Amino acid sequence: MEEIIKNTETYLTFRLGDEVFAANIKKAINIIEMLEITEVPRSPEYMRGIVNVRGSVLPVIDTKMKFGMPPTEITKNTVIVTFAIEIEGEETHVGAMVDEPGSVIELSENQISPPPNIGAKYKSELIVGTYKDENEQFIMILDIDKVFTLDELLEIEVKVKQE
Repeated sequence: MEEIIKNTETYLTFRLGDEVFAANIKKAINIIEMLEITEVPRSPEYMRGIVNVRGSVLPVIDTKMKFGMPPTEITKNTVIVTFAIEIEGEETHVGAMVDEPGSVIELSENQISPPPNIGAKYKSELIVGTYKDENEQFIMILDIDKVFTLDELLEIEVKVKQE
């Protein structure tokens, strides 16, 4: 008899340097091949600029820099993942540069371990849990809504509207 797995969620994995992260697929809108990025003057260091996606302006964040890693070096595998982020009940879209998109995985609650105490490398409130895949690789599961603070998102929105 098949066991019914309750409370499963689907995640999109992606690589930043040697680390693998995942975000809830409900928050991922699409994956875009690298486009030419227009810089925005006086924007936060981690904001690479803006791109035009089907007539809409999308702010692009260097996710590695946001996490305190060295800036992303653009390669043939680098993509922009568009995420829907909640700001005070309103949805805004942010493009996150990642070194390489991964796969879509489905996890049940019992497959996700609590976030480790990882000190200052990543803000622990951003990590909702970890998962160890079949290759013994740890995948850090992000709360993508908490990756950016309200002030940061508002600053990004203001800079984009000024362009």
